[in-house]
Amino acid sequence: MIQLNIKDKFNKELPADPDKSKALRQVFNACYSTVTPKTPLAPELIHVSQEMADALGLTEDDIKSESFLNVFSGKEVLQNSDPYAMCYGGHQFGNWAGQLGDGRAINLAEVEHDGKHWALQLKGAGATPYSRRADGLAVLRSSIREHLCSEAMYHLGVPTTRSLSLMLSGDQVMRDVMYDGNSALEKGAIVCRMAPAFIRFGNFQIFTSRGDVDTLRKLTDFTIRHYFPEIAQGTKEGYVEFFRQVVDRTLDMIVHWQRVGFVHGVMNTDNMSILGLTIDYGPYGWLEGYDPNWTPNTTDRQNRRYRFGNQPNIALWNLLQLGNAIYPLVEDAEPLQEILKGFQPNYEEAYLKMMCNKLGLQEMTDSNEGLVSSLVDTLQLSETDMTIFFRNLADFSKETELDAEGVFMVIIKDAFYKPEEITGDILEKWSAWFVEYQKHLHKETLSDAERKGKMNSVNPKYVLRNYMSQLAIDAADEGDYSIIQELHELLKKPYDDQPEMSKWFAKRPEWARHKVGCSMLSCSS
Repeated sequence: MIQLNIKDKFNKELPADPDKSKALRQVFNACYSTVTPKTPLAPELIHVSQEMADALGLTEDDIKSESFLNVFSGKEVLQNSDPYAMCYGGHQFGNWAGQLGDGRAINLAEVEHDGKHWALQLKGAGATPYSRRADGLAVLRSSIREHLCSEAMYHLGVPTTRSLSLMLSGDQVMRDVMYDGNSALEKGAIVCRMAPAFIRFGNFQIFTSRGDVDTLRKLTDFTIRHYFPEIAQGTKEGYVEFFRQVVDRTLDMIVHWQRVGFVHGVMNTDNMSILGLTIDYGPYGWLEGYDPNWTPNTTDRQNRRYRFGNQPNIALWNLLQLGNAIYPLVEDAEPLQEILKGFQPNYEEAYLKMMCNKLGLQEMTDSNEGLVSSLVDTLQLSETDMTIFFRNLADFSKETELDAEGVFMVIIKDAFYKPEEITGDILEKWSAWFVEYQKHLHKETLSDAERKGKMNSVNPKYVLRNYMSQLAIDAADEGDYSIIQELHELLKKPYDDQPEMSKWFAKRPEWARHKVGCSMLSCSS
């Protein structure tokens, strides 16, 4: 069997559920339940991230071994390990849902290598006590999306969980993709995801909701001890500082989401990492046309709670719920409230700085704020691809001639889904914006070449658009995994030009506009 340096913490230091069965139940006074993965029918390895294999100390021979296949499909349990599912609760779409827990995720073990600590978690490896009415399994399409996106986000510079491997289970899984009564059998699959820890806001919420302050304290002290070691544990001041750092990490994550145009789609409190990592890749998407009201989640289609432009507000709302959860340890609302009060001004400052970087502006001024605000409005005058616009904007020069006919707009024309609309009032507003933008550039000391380099380091050329994932999914359904490999390699260098991959630097094709899996996604995605 493959050898890993197992250093379990969560299931060694925190209280366990005494019931060893998989029976669905409410679990009290425990942080986790011991559970064994379901034995897959005929596991098959589809793809491995060599980078993450290296992070665990696994060799190429290890990856090719039957042991690797068995362990990361759930067929065999690692020696000296004790797999488990976490107990947590959460607010779903703003409503308290009570106990949720790892319903289709099983934590295999925690591993240390080269000074780093990784928790390994199989997603789609079978039922747990928290599966409610579900089977605990995952299907190929959603597993491809998670595997690719986890690694794509990391290379974009976005805080995220990672993904080691993608496997077929050999089982057939019944799913209703759009919750419309059209269930069908799909290929079962399993992803092994990795993170320093998979602790969520909901892990704390469940104990506070039940008045279990003792277990809440144990979990919080554990989290501080291992993941915020610079904080003094067991003190009210330490709990406040812990909250402050979670707020800061969450804010940083959201700014990155807004920078690259990522929409999570289901920002429930149980999908919020205590480490400020993007977690649970379900109905996510990237902005195609720049639309702050867009959400990829059909479940959220009516209220659009988790739309792109509302993600900072939802982050703050979720942090308020976390503050409520740890309040019993602090017993003073004021310091927690003060931290939350700082979120909005801190976010606005960080957002403006981020947008100035995207525009190649070094100075942050009131006029820059106006320039950014007017750009956001102008981008919505016609359907304008966010990724292509910002990437191509780097080719605009201080010396570009701003002719009245708008010929200079050729620089960004590829970003428009309907270029024929860029006339009249819309063209005038774009021209006015570029006049102001050029004035700002003349105030800067950077040369055009220097500015382009800086802009291209924060404005990706390639992102994992939903239609790209869908092409990989459609091919994989036919047994062709080459697009998965191609996209995985492409997205390792999203800021590089990669001219040989330029076919992926393109707007969403029209066939994908209303296609399930491209524009329409559910929490089953």
